[in-house]
Amino acid sequence: MRENRDHLKQLREGAELSTGELCTMIAALSVPAIMAQVSTILMQYIDASMVGRLGAGGSAAIGLVSSTTWLFGGIAMAAGMGFSVQCAQRIGACDEADARNLMRQGMRLTLFCTALMGLIGAACAGRLPLWLGGGESLRRDAGRYFLIFALFFPVERLNFLGGSFLQASGNMVVPGFLHVLMCALDVVFNAFLIFPGFRLGPLSLPGAGMGVAGAALGTGLARLCSMILMLGYLYFRSPVLRLRAGERFRFRKAQILTALRIALPVAVENVVMNTAQIASTRIVAPLGTVAVAANSLSVTAESLCYMPGYGIASAATAVVGQCVGMGRVRTTRRIGWITTLLGMGVMTLSGILLYLGAPQMIGILTPDPGVVELGTRILRIEAFAEPLFGASIVANGVLRGGGDTMVPACICLGTMWLIRIPLALVLSPRMGLAGIWLAMCIELCARGIFFLFRQARGAYARPAAGADRREK
Repeated sequence: MRENRDHLKQLREGAELSTGELCTMIAALSVPAIMAQVSTILMQYIDASMVGRLGAGGSAAIGLVSSTTWLFGGIAMAAGMGFSVQCAQRIGACDEADARNLMRQGMRLTLFCTALMGLIGAACAGRLPLWLGGGESLRRDAGRYFLIFALFFPVERLNFLGGSFLQASGNMVVPGFLHVLMCALDVVFNAFLIFPGFRLGPLSLPGAGMGVAGAALGTGLARLCSMILMLGYLYFRSPVLRLRAGERFRFRKAQILTALRIALPVAVENVVMNTAQIASTRIVAPLGTVAVAANSLSVTAESLCYMPGYGIASAATAVVGQCVGMGRVRTTRRIGWITTLLGMGVMTLSGILLYLGAPQMIGILTPDPGVVELGTRILRIEAFAEPLFGASIVANGVLRGGGDTMVPACICLGTMWLIRIPLALVLSPRMGLAGIWLAMCIELCARGIFFLFRQARGAYARPAAGADRREK
């Protein structure tokens, strides 16, 4: 981490770094970010695995509302991103006081937005499973799971945004460590809350026996613990962003408008992506409980393979944002391509592992042989999309670092609604769930190609307002 910070400092001071030094810096930033992303998915993996022991119905109940939880998270993530990107750019321009003010604006506005969204989600929780086409047997558990998720929603988002600001400052280690700790706490809380009893070595301990609702509550409590530690470090220990005595806070209209310009396309992108996922859930739901469970568990299993891409994308957003703030155009483009190629390489390896290990990955989550067989089949279809999926993930992170969010949102809008959903509607009657996942594979490959073309244009590398334009 020390070497990584030195490289960032050298960039801010105008030094030229070799390709090897840039790769070392990006790798040092990416590893903790990958740990944070993977631990987040491991929490879903833990929930799915523990609930899967209760039968296919429990997994299906969580799977029914999972696309809606992603929709909520995506909208709130966009709200904070407009500020975290500007924060990275101001740090790159060596204006740390303004970066701290941006951080405080982002945290307060995100708290307001997520509290409002949580209340809306809680009010809709009872009816949501019905709207999604879930069977009578799934509605009670699915509704309770989403209600608890909605009540803890501000906690989840403040935890995420606190980590995003630390990453914008170049600190990937603390968010990574706290996400791993959160994952461990999730195991402990879930064990007590899901089952009526469990064994810990030679001890037999009682549990709450809450089932699916216990999984949501355990995850919420783990996120609460992580949020307290994350915000404590951000506000009181971070070398760059901790609060300073005597510094005045104020909302700045120009920065809020810039945040909206960056965030609105990202919010639209996430709404498009997640409403498409909800549409896919509607297509999957009539295929039966086994198909719904296999779809949900396979999404969780596959997530372990693409989370490294999101970790690299987080590092790319932070470093590209700082370089844009420095006015380092050539360096920005070099870093963009290094991170994108790294992401594609890592996810090519992930795709190979996904294809070979599909039966084991789905088998950990459920003992149901029908779900395992179907899940293995669709995961092996998806494995072929991983390299170009990696390109889309990391290139999107690169573009966001430069504030380029409108065109990426349009790319996602086009590929999801013009390729994935129509193909799924055509293929699902003939191929069942495999047809839906084949449509997903084709769409992800197309999306990756479009993102590579967008990155090649290089518009994201333009210096930010106030940058000293050290390179052309």
